[in-house]
Amino acid sequence: MPMLKKLTIVVLCSWLAACASTTQNSVSGVQRHQFLLLPTSTVNQMSSQSYAQTIQEAQKKQTLNADKALLNRVKTISNRLIAQVGVFRPDASQWKWEVNVEKNDQLNAYCMPGGKIMVYSGLAEKLKATDDELAAVIGHEIAHALREHGRERMSQAYVQQFGLQALASLIGGNMGTIAAQGAGMGSQLLFALPNGREQEREADRMGLELAARAGYNPEAAVSLWQKMTAANQNSQPEFLSTHPSSTNRIKDLQALTPKVMPLYLAAKAK
Repeated sequence: MPMLKKLTIVVLCSWLAACASTTQNSVSGVQRHQFLLLPTSTVNQMSSQSYAQTIQEAQKKQTLNADKALLNRVKTISNRLIAQVGVFRPDASQWKWEVNVEKNDQLNAYCMPGGKIMVYSGLAEKLKATDDELAAVIGHEIAHALREHGRERMSQAYVQQFGLQALASLIGGNMGTIAAQGAGMGSQLLFALPNGREQEREADRMGLELAARAGYNPEAAVSLWQKMTAANQNSQPEFLSTHPSSTNRIKDLQALTPKVMPLYLAAKAK
């Protein structure tokens, strides 16, 4: 069989095998198929190593979990959100979740692949964020992890960097080599590649539903984004550098709120 034909078949097979939705459909209506070439285990290992390094650096600077009251507050909110992740993917309930707070003025938070959460104190201190608003941020970041957006971005970058020969090797069974090459890109891709517009929309929608199911008012998502935008009129807050706020984004959240409000009311009634 000519090499070009073989490669074409390899690419098609790889594409079909890698296209799937990482989460179950729910009220938020997120069910897009994703291109997920790299193994979950490879990405999670990379993220765990990067998270551990971040923890070590914060410990050296004595900025890790310095405010015990804020840490307890963030953990309480996060744990209520984590308790709801099974709605989207049952396996996530068994992830080795971690929650930490770093003393940092940046308006930022993230959840690494596999459930490693970090919240910067600036969100609470500068924005004077309510629990409902913090739930909106943390829920948004948890949604990124549930949807494996980091793995999706890295898979796309991997194909761009290594091309058809890598795909052929993958189908040929050289997974160890492929995984090693993917890992060689390091955690840089986890942070350097911004989430796409559709990924952000998915995180907004799923995060809103997570917050509602956990008993946090979904209406707080709108006030949260408004606070972040107003916090710095001259330049975007760090959290918004890859999370562009827009009228359409607010409208989308407002349109979804009535759909998830019954979930919030049911949670509050328990």
